[in-house]
Amino acid sequence: MLYKMKKIVLLLLMIIAIFSNLNAQLVIYPAPLGSALNKDFTVKVRQKGKEWQPLATYLARVANVVGTKTIIENTSFSYFDINGEIEVSVTNNKGPVTEARIRPLSNNIKPTIKGNMLTFSFSGPKNLSVEVNGDIFKNLQLFANPIETNKPILSDTNTIYYGPGIHKMGTVRLSSGKTVYIAGGAIVEGAFVMNNVKDIRILGRGILTQIPQQYPSTNSIVKPTTDIQRGRNDQLVVEFSKNVEINGIIVLPNKYSALIGQSKNVLIRNFKSFSSGGNADGIDVFCSSNVTIDQIFMRNADDCIAIYGHRWAYYGNTHDVTVQNSTLWADVAHPILIGTHGDTPNPDTLSQMRFENLEILDQHENQLDYQGCMALNAGDNNLIKDIRFENIKIEDIREGQLVNMRVMYNKKYNTSPGKGIENIYFKDISYNGTRANLSILAGYNETRQLKNITFENLTINGKVIADNMTGKPAWYKTGDMSNFFIGEHVERIRFIESQNISTLSK
Repeated sequence: MLYKMKKIVLLLLMIIAIFSNLNAQLVIYPAPLGSALNKDFTVKVRQKGKEWQPLATYLARVANVVGTKTIIENTSFSYFDINGEIEVSVTNNKGPVTEARIRPLSNNIKPTIKGNMLTFSFSGPKNLSVEVNGDIFKNLQLFANPIETNKPILSDTNTIYYGPGIHKMGTVRLSSGKTVYIAGGAIVEGAFVMNNVKDIRILGRGILTQIPQQYPSTNSIVKPTTDIQRGRNDQLVVEFSKNVEINGIIVLPNKYSALIGQSKNVLIRNFKSFSSGGNADGIDVFCSSNVTIDQIFMRNADDCIAIYGHRWAYYGNTHDVTVQNSTLWADVAHPILIGTHGDTPNPDTLSQMRFENLEILDQHENQLDYQGCMALNAGDNNLIKDIRFENIKIEDIREGQLVNMRVMYNKKYNTSPGKGIENIYFKDISYNGTRANLSILAGYNETRQLKNITFENLTINGKVIADNMTGKPAWYKTGDMSNFFIGEHVERIRFIESQNISTLSK
C-alpha cells in the first residue's frame, strides 16, 4: 500500500512539473528607438533549455550623498514578464567581476561568476538588485513582472493607449472612468493628474517619465494638454478622488513619484520608481483612507513611503493604509515615515496601518532628525496609533537608525508638537549588520507620550531581544541590548519572544 502511494505521489509530481513547463512564459519588450539606455551591462534571459533573449538596459539616476554633497549617479534597469523559472546572464561591460551579490539577500540567489559575466536563476516575479564589485550605484535593477492578465480592451473609447515607442505628452488631466494603458516597450514623457474623479486605472509594463528622452517620438492618439502648474510637479497626482488603480508601470520622475491627497480606495501595485533630485519622495499619502501599496520597488532620494495628515489643501485623518510585499531603498531619508505634517488647530489622527513582508535595502541619512528605517514622528498635534509592522527584513544600512519614534516639534515643518504615539506593534523585525546607529524612542512631555509599544521577536544579528533574554543584567534596560535609546515619557514598552521563531534568525 505504501509503495502504491509513493508511485501515485511521484506521478502527480511529474504531471505538475509537465504542466508547469507547458504554462511557463517569458515576455520581453524591445526598447523604442531614442530611449535613454545604459551600456554598463549586457543582459540576457531565457527559460530553462531555450534560447537566450536580450533585454534592453535603461538608464535611471540615483543620489549618492558624499559628506554634504549629492552626486547624481547613473544606474541601470531591465524588465520582463515571467511565469516559471528563468535564467539570467549579466555581462559587466566595465571589466572583470571579482565579486557579486543579488539583493534582497533573503532570496538566497547565488550567482556563478566567470570573467566579466555572472549567471543565476530564480522562479517567479521578483525585483532584484544585481551588484558587482561592491558598487551599489552603478548596479542593475532587474524587474521580473508577473504575466499580464488585466489588459484593457483597446477599442474601448474609455481606454487611452500608448503603444511601443516614445510619446511626448506633457501633463494630462484624466476624467472619470478612464483607463490608461502604457504597453511594454512604451515610454510616456509626461504626468497624469486625477483631480475630483473616480474609477481610474493606469496599467501596463511601460515607463512613465518626466525626463526627456531622445528623438524621434511616436505619434499618439492622445494629444498633450496644457501643463498644470503645481508646486511639486508630481509624476502622478491622485487628489480628492476615489477608486484609483496604478499597476505595473515604471516611473522616472523629475522629483516626486506619486501623491495621494484626500482620496480613498487607491491601489498601487507592481510599481517601480527611481528618483535622484532633492526632496524626491516616492509615494506620499495625505489625509486619505483605504490605500493599498503592494509589490513595489522604490529607490528614492528621499522618503520611499511617507504618510501624513494635513498639508496644503488636504484635510482630514489618514487611516486604513497597507504597505506589503515590497522592497524599499532610501538613498536619502526614510524608507518609511509616518507623521510630521498635520493640522494643529484641528488635530489629525493617523491610524489603522499595516506594514508587512518588506525588504529594506538601505537608508543613508546624515541628518539625525531624519533617520529611522521605520520612523513615526508625531508633530502638529498629530496622534499616531494602531500601527503594525510585521516581517520586516533590514539589511546593513549605510547611515541611519532601525527605528525612530518621537513625539516631536520640528520648527522647520511643525507649528506644534505632536499629541502622542500609542498602540504600536512590531513583530518579526530582523536586522543583520553593524552600521545602524542608536535607535530613538522618546515622548515630548507628561501629556504627549509614547505608550503601549511592543517588539515581538526583534532579532539583531541572529539574537532575539527580549525582556527576559539570557545574558541581560537585571539593571539593564532591554533597549541597552538592542542599541535602542528609550527616553523619557515612554510608557508600557515591552520586548517579548514568541515560540515560533525557528526560521526568523536563520
